[in-house]
Amino acid sequence: MNEMIYCEGLVKIFKSEDIEVVALQGLNLTVNQGEMMAIIGNSGSGKSTLLNMLGGLDRPSAGQVNVGGWDLLKIRDDQLVEYKRNTVGFVWQNNGRNLLPYLSALENVEMPMLLSGKLDRVYAKQLLEWVGLKDRMHSKLHQLSGGEQQRVAIAISLSNRPKLLLADEPTGSVDTATADQIMNIFRNVNRELGITIVIVTHDLTLAGKVDRVVAIRDGLTSTEFLKRNPNLDLATMENGGFHQGGLQEVHEAFVVVDRVGRLQVPKEYLEAVGIQGRASMEFDGDKIVITAPKSLEEENA
Repeated sequence: MNEMIYCEGLVKIFKSEDIEVVALQGLNLTVNQGEMMAIIGNSGSGKSTLLNMLGGLDRPSAGQVNVGGWDLLKIRDDQLVEYKRNTVGFVWQNNGRNLLPYLSALENVEMPMLLSGKLDRVYAKQLLEWVGLKDRMHSKLHQLSGGEQQRVAIAISLSNRPKLLLADEPTGSVDTATADQIMNIFRNVNRELGITIVIVTHDLTLAGKVDRVVAIRDGLTSTEFLKRNPNLDLATMENGGFHQGGLQEVHEAFVVVDRVGRLQVPKEYLEAVGIQGRASMEFDGDKIVITAPKSLEEENA
């Protein structure tokens, strides 16, 4: 399967006169074409910074980041306009960033088409039908609920037929029923159009509705979870966190291995077995075992 997103050693540093903040410090991530996956992490973990770079809104400081054949580290400004217009769609938590309040739902969806010179009213109407707004497409925004406005925003993000859809906390400002409806729309769009979808969220229940979950801590991808049973979600993570006990019956957990063989093992796993700075590693022919190193006294005994 072809890669839609490939990041290796991705670094993002924000600088001001007096301070330098490293938001991403060597992040690795691969997303295949047609995947629907979630990126989770606490505030300040770097997940929104990553999304902004994938969307072409921020430039990376170092490392590799390729999306749909574009090298976002080396891309020129004129190419970046084309990339944002044709390759990637964005859905924000604050749908006001997507919507023009004085236009109807249909006119909002058509606006990106007009800006790119590719107006397709039939497709614009089809998008609004897909998001369940067939009967509201001529309504002005003030006549629509918050959930309906967010569905218009999803239709807008798809108007130029992007290869990749990025969603930043897309259900953060709606109720549970509407959140479920929005996630079903994402799933249907993913299946019907084959579009790759990456959702950034801190909502573990929402994350359980996708195919794969990647956790980010301190600017690094640390753990991945693949769903074994599509009818189960990540609710157990609210109790078990990322510790092994809360995940065994629901998900298979992976640590990230980059292309030169380096492991990113979650800090809490290392702390649980007393590993600090150095670790002992053994290979028994079937598996690699990582443990806390023996003391010098034990080794010499």
